[in-house]
Amino acid sequence: QVQLVESGGGLVQPGGSLRLSCAASGFTFSRYFMRWYRQAPGKEREVVASISSVDIMTNYADSVKGRFTISRDNAKNIVYLQMNSLKPEDTAVYYCNAKFASDDYWGQGTQVTVSS
Repeated sequence: QVQLVESGGGLVQPGGSLRLSCAASGFTFSRYFMRWYRQAPGKEREVVASISSVDIMTNYADSVKGRFTISRDNAKNIVYLQMNSLKPEDTAVYYCNAKFASDDYWGQGTQVTVSS
């Protein structure tokens, strides 16, 4: 059974940090291209960061460059999103996505709220 389980969300003050984790099971994690998306209330889901499977290339949305870092541990089947210097506009539900060929898996999401 394929599962992606996000954790690490919560309430944080502006300027603070959080680390999201996404634990994968039920598929060969190391083959999959991994992304973090987010969706704020009333807005479309947008990609935040991505990391490739083989050469571990990363890419970021302009809005988070220099503040967020995506990484993966293929031995533990986990992808991380380190989020620093958080802003109120980072408030959203964050989703983990795994993609390989026609496979496209999603987690249930974790809420991140940045507020004083």
